[in-house]
Amino acid sequence: MEALVPFLIVCPLTFLAGFVDAIAGGGGLISLPAFLMAGLPPHMCLATNKMSSCMGTALATARFALMGYIRGARVVPCVLCALGGAALGARAALALSAEVLTWVMLVMVPLTAIYVLRPKSLQEKEGALPPRREMAVAALVAFTMGAYDGFYGPGTGTFMMIGFMTLAHLPLNEAAGLTKATNLSTNLAALVVFLLHGQVWLLLGLMAGLFNMAGAWLGVSLFASKGLKAVKPVIVTVLAIFMIRMLAELL
Repeated sequence: MEALVPFLIVCPLTFLAGFVDAIAGGGGLISLPAFLMAGLPPHMCLATNKMSSCMGTALATARFALMGYIRGARVVPCVLCALGGAALGARAALALSAEVLTWVMLVMVPLTAIYVLRPKSLQEKEGALPPRREMAVAALVAFTMGAYDGFYGPGTGTFMMIGFMTLAHLPLNEAAGLTKATNLSTNLAALVVFLLHGQVWLLLGLMAGLFNMAGAWLGVSLFASKGLKAVKPVIVTVLAIFMIRMLAELL
């Protein structure tokens, strides 16, 4: 019976994480603590969580692509920039203290929540940017969020989607699709490293991944039917969880 305990703890929470992540990103804020609660060593937590999240993100990305939310011309530059940023962020993490970034995020997260709660926030911007400028801004967002993901990580998908919408002026659907495709690439790159170092609990990762995929399927369906009405409350919830986590780390 003890052998089943990690599965009983992790699987329901990874289902919820997949649901949240498909709508607004930030599912790792739910799933990673689940693996910790299940008693896995820290590196195995990160690795096995990465496996389950890759499975859910892959399903969400495929569904967004089939719905026409992903434009191939944007994906490759953003993926390359995100991967480059993630590598740079990982190197910076070896030299800098994460506590500094935590204090910065303690200011940024409430400001982001206030912005999201504004009545007209995240609505489609009037007038798209010129194609080259749009691509450059989207690539910059991907690089910056990739660096953040490599250095610190929590809430990357949420911040990336907000960046694509507010800075690159992408519509909600396309911002969500591009976020998922970009996130999938960085997650897969990290997963390969973890697999090569034997850090993934394969059976738990696969089971959790199936639950994550089920949650992602429902999340994509809700996103497609409700749009911004579903996204806003989920983003605010993710930011609140992130804020609580940061405060807990500092106390």
